[in-house]
Amino acid sequence: MSARDDLATRLREIYRRLDAHFGPQHWWPHSSGGAFEIIVGAILTQNTAWTNVERALANLRRARLLTPRALHHASSARLARLIRPAGYFNLKTKKLKAFTRFLFTAHHGSLEHLFYLDTARLRAELLSVYGIGPETADSIILYAAHQPIFVVDAYTRRIMARLGLARETASYDELQTLFMNHLPRDEEMFNQYHALFVALGKNVCRKRDPRCDECPLQELCPTADDRRPLTDDHRRMTADR
Repeated sequence: MSARDDLATRLREIYRRLDAHFGPQHWWPHSSGGAFEIIVGAILTQNTAWTNVERALANLRRARLLTPRALHHASSARLARLIRPAGYFNLKTKKLKAFTRFLFTAHHGSLEHLFYLDTARLRAELLSVYGIGPETADSIILYAAHQPIFVVDAYTRRIMARLGLARETASYDELQTLFMNHLPRDEEMFNQYHALFVALGKNVCRKRDPRCDECPLQELCPTADDRRPLTDDHRRMTADR
């Protein structure tokens, strides 16, 4: 088996174990408001917890601003007040306004027109918008446009490093390429895989005090081996060396 085939097999096995353990995640979280709400949420969730984003989205929903046209025409002062729970509200107001300005300037205010673009061009256009970086752009592409692209976040980086499959300093593009080159271009799989990494990273493979004994990947993980208590036989073997 080639190294490429071996990595593809390992990534599929990681997915299989996580999927069996956590089950369907049904992401994007709370996306009943449609594609535009997902885009707004992807921008608001930068540098804050999702619970804060939910409060900001609820404010926008009550104010009937969760459409491109309504948000585009809302005053910046009003918008900043409504999204205050998400933190960095003045900065995020500028980012939301930058997105709607781009949407109306380049795509007649139509998400359908924007999402008609192929993935590479869609990503390039999103990255040209103020305040949209790779993770936000890819979240929009995967969850709002329903095009297959792998979203990388801090959980992805932590888990892959602990599994010994990537360097801790690996770039966003390196990690994304690793998945995109070894898995089929499957929107449903990429959606679920990212959500499963979030579930694992938040609840088990935590930054501090990881719960390796609860992890469905512990048999595959060298970090779990390092943290596993030594048996009496192992202690004796170690002492004899």
